[in-house]
Amino acid sequence: MYLFLAFLLVPIIEIALFIQVGGLIGLWPTLAIVVLTAVLGTALVRTQGRMALANLQRSFAELDDPTEPLAHGAMILLSGVLLLTPGFFTDAVGFALLIPSVRVAVFRYLKSKVTITQFQMGTGAQFRSGPTPFDDDVIDGDFTEVHPRQDPSKPSKWVEGP
Repeated sequence: MYLFLAFLLVPIIEIALFIQVGGLIGLWPTLAIVVLTAVLGTALVRTQGRMALANLQRSFAELDDPTEPLAHGAMILLSGVLLLTPGFFTDAVGFALLIPSVRVAVFRYLKSKVTITQFQMGTGAQFRSGPTPFDDDVIDGDFTEVHPRQDPSKPSKWVEGP
């Protein structure tokens, strides 16, 4: 229902704003503002996206929870889509999502609405109850002894086919 209302109301709001702004400043300045916000938004999304990607890589490297950097990246992506969409309302929402404090507030709101019932990393076969093979200090392995060639002038033939 909310998605239907968004698809219905957003174009109506955009058309109304285009009529109002176009009536106040004229057609060409209105179109110039739309193009300028798209260009400026693209540049801002690019820099913010790089920072979000660096934060995500840092969280992976430090084995932190990547949820927040992923959410920030998704909101920056949504911001880019909104800024490239012609319109004043979508531009306002897009620029708002480029503000880190707004993204943090949206993330906290969404986090309060989502309930995680189960979280598991890897496949279920990896997790067992009871002792695991890694509980002791013994490392079991197989080896093959490789002897060096007797004549170093002959090729090893390791790259030849069967």
